[in-house]
Parts: sequence; structure tokens; C-alpha cells
Amino acid sequence: MRAQDSATGSGTIAVDAGTEGTETSPTPALDAAPHTTGASAPNLPPHTAQAPARRGTLLAALGVVAFSLTFPSTAWGLESFGPWSLVALRSTLAALIAGGFLLAVRAPVPARRHWGGLAVVAGGVVIGFPLLTTLALQTSTTSHAAVVVGLLPLTTAVLGSLRTGERPSRTFWVAALAGAAVVIGFTVQQSGGALTSGDLYLFGALLVCAAGYTEGGRLARVMPGWQVIGWALILCLPLAVAGSAVAVPLEPVHLTAHGVLGLVWVAAGSTFFGLYVWYKGMAEIGVPRASQLQLAQPLLTLAWSFLLLGEEVSAAAPLAAVAVLVCIAATQRTGRRGRAAPRSAGETGPVRS
Repeated sequence: MRAQDSATGSGTIAVDAGTEGTETSPTPALDAAPHTTGASAPNLPPHTAQAPARRGTLLAALGVVAFSLTFPSTAWGLESFGPWSLVALRSTLAALIAGGFLLAVRAPVPARRHWGGLAVVAGGVVIGFPLLTTLALQTSTTSHAAVVVGLLPLTTAVLGSLRTGERPSRTFWVAALAGAAVVIGFTVQQSGGALTSGDLYLFGALLVCAAGYTEGGRLARVMPGWQVIGWALILCLPLAVAGSAVAVPLEPVHLTAHGVLGLVWVAAGSTFFGLYVWYKGMAEIGVPRASQLQLAQPLLTLAWSFLLLGEEVSAAAPLAAVAVLVCIAATQRTGRRGRAAPRSAGETGPVRS
């Protein structure tokens, strides 16, 4: 079958007769333009081959900006809701938004073999990370909780390399370790260096979120990124509705403008929009390389904490920001030279954004 793309020119797309309809059906209007990863199109002209990488980096960076507002927004949300109510309402609202988009474009139901991966995404980024970090923020400041994000890029890169078979260069790993060390050192210093009772929640959140990011990045190679998080949210909807029905009557609710705005952002901004652009970016540039953009997230979170919550930020922040940006630049430059693994048998069919 022949396909014409305005960015890549004409090309041949191989269609496996045994591939289920999820991968071979036309792309919905919301994500009509197919993308091409660097691993799948080695013969493209240089300027054309670099376009997906630039787009993927921009999308992943936009996701990082959205994620950086999660902790301050959660702190706002806790002004109005209890921790269990906030997480349940957040998931319910995000699932309703995602369900509306899925119905509007008549998105096909994912193939059966993808539901296991979607369950990992749901357990990691829809339930696990929001719940554990919300419980942690009852006793930790947002600046202290940022230490989780300081470790998340490296953890995601390791899991992504193991799960997808991508092989970044040695220089990439050196830069990733250096960036993690800078962020961890800065955030621990910023929080006074003391561990809190919420640290167990934070380290658990780190592991489940890295697993959800990795699996979502892999699935985004075979279905649009927004559908990855959309179907994961739908998968959690019955549990979220039941949790809301139980938690809201049991926990105190004091509606404030900050509380409602915080709930709306963590549902629509962090959970749906943020993960949509994040997974789409990961599909373009790979899980390890995209993960390192999150090195900037703790510093952005600290900035939002200062501006929105009035938390103090040390004078070392600009120096840490410069060091992190150098590490990010190094991982993005060396990440292009890594060896990309071929797509697995479960990833047949045209890649779609």
C-alpha cells in the first residue's frame, strides 16, 4: 500500500495481514499526521529525519512543564480535599475527559495484547504515582518531594533501556548520572537534608511511575500517545468512581478557589494533557533520551513552589539550573548516537502518533 506524507514524501508502508485493526486502521482526526521514528526511517534526508526528533523533544519538554506543576497543584488540591478523595476525583475527571475524546473520534479499542501494558500505565501513572505523592505531601514540602523527580529520569532511562532494547551511548549514561547527582544534591540541600515520614511513599512513587512511563512510551509506538493514557484512564474509571463514592463522604471537603483549581489542573493538565504530549514525545525520540528532559522538572517545581506557594528557594538554584541544562544537552546530543532496537513482534503495523 502506498502512502503520501507531506514531510517525508511518498513511501511504502508494509501492512501485516495478521495485524489486528488497532494498528492498521486509519489514524483518528485528532492525530492525523503519522510520525516516523529515527529507527524506522534510516534513509530519509537529514533535514527530514531530524524533524521528528525536534518535534519529539519539544513535545516531551512540554510534558515536563505540565508535570512540574503537579506538586504545587496537589498542595492546592489538599486545601479542599482529603488525599484519597483528591486522587479518586482526579482520576475520575481525567477519565471522563479522555472518554469524551475517545468517543468523539471513535477510537478503536486496543488489541488484546496491549491491555497488559495499559494496566501497567494505569497502575503507575494514573493510580500509583498520584496516590503515593499525595500521601507524601501531607508531611513533605513540594521542594522535598522534588527529590523523587530527581531520580525519576535515571530510573526511567534504565527501565526503558531494559524494556525496549534501546542502547544509549556510554557518554549518555555519564551525563544522566551527573544530572541525577546535581538534582538530588540540590533538592536534598534545599529541603535541609532531613528524611521525612513521607519518603517511603516518594520512593515507591518513583518506581511505579518509571514503570508506567516506560510501558507508555513503548505503547505510543503503535497507537497515538493520547490514546495510551486515554485507555489507561478508562481502565481505571470503575475503581476511580468507586473510590470517589467512598472517600468523599469520609474525608472533609472545604471548597476553595485554590483547591478546585488544583484538582482541575492535576486531572486535565498533569494527567491527561501532560501524559499525552509526554508519550507522544517519547515515541519520537525514545524512552531513555526523553526521560532526561525531566532533569529540569525539580527546578521548575521549585520555581512554581516559590511563585505559587511562597516556599523559599536557595540562591544555589541558578547554578543548579545551569548544571542541569548542560547535562540535558549532553544526553540529547549523545542520545542520537545510541543504537535503537528493532520493534518487537507486538509492535507491528505503521507507527502512529
